[in-house]
Amino acid sequence: MFTISRFKHVHILDPKSISKSALISSLIINSIDVKRMNQSSFASFRNQYLGFIFQFHELLPEFTALENVCIPGWIGKRKQKELKRSAEELLSLIGLSDRIHHKPQELSGGEQQRVAVARALINQPKIIFADEPSGNLDSRNAGELHELFFKLKEEFNQTFDFLC
Repeated sequence: MFTISRFKHVHILDPKSISKSALISSLIINSIDVKRMNQSSFASFRNQYLGFIFQFHELLPEFTALENVCIPGWIGKRKQKELKRSAEELLSLIGLSDRIHHKPQELSGGEQQRVAVARALINQPKIIFADEPSGNLDSRNAGELHELFFKLKEEFNQTFDFLC
């Protein structure tokens, strides 16, 4: 059993030793047994407690950077004013305050991935799963992204699990 509240650091997971579905299905957070949830409850749980960063940013092209970051908060029915302020703060923290109104196609690959990082953080999840988040980036942007993860880990005292 993997209890998130005990861990506040970066993990590197080898997918050969543990599958994503097995990891998620064995989580217990705040005494909630994920294995016993129905699909709707699990979706709500996932939005509240887990953040995801994928190899390909998965940003919605019709939305701005700010709007893409806000999506999990909208799903979680957070107050609009507070959500927008939090999203702006996150985008500023990761160096994108001047790009918040740009759509994904107007951003570089590294900027798009940083927006995806902010989106993963917006609901202040207990853990962030990163599935080869720098796999689609050049070495400079990949290095900057990894430095950002360590900075964010310290800033927010969250666990980042990297699936590689």
